[in-house]
Amino acid sequence: MDRLRKLRKERNVTQQELADEMLVTKRTLARYESGESEPRSSMVFDLADYFKVSIDYLVGRSDVR
Repeated sequence: MDRLRKLRKERNVTQQELADEMLVTKRTLARYESGESEPRSSMVFDLADYFKVSIDYLVGRSDVR
């Protein structure tokens, strides 16, 4: 999820801070960002809410936030 990393950096949030907020490990979040693993759908909803973007934007299906 390339956009996840971009959004996190735009907000100046570390991987650890976001992982703590999402109740996952830093390694899990790093795997999401690298594309090594995919978050479950409930996590995608939570991430979209956290960054105040659409799910389609977060997963790269739209350029409209």
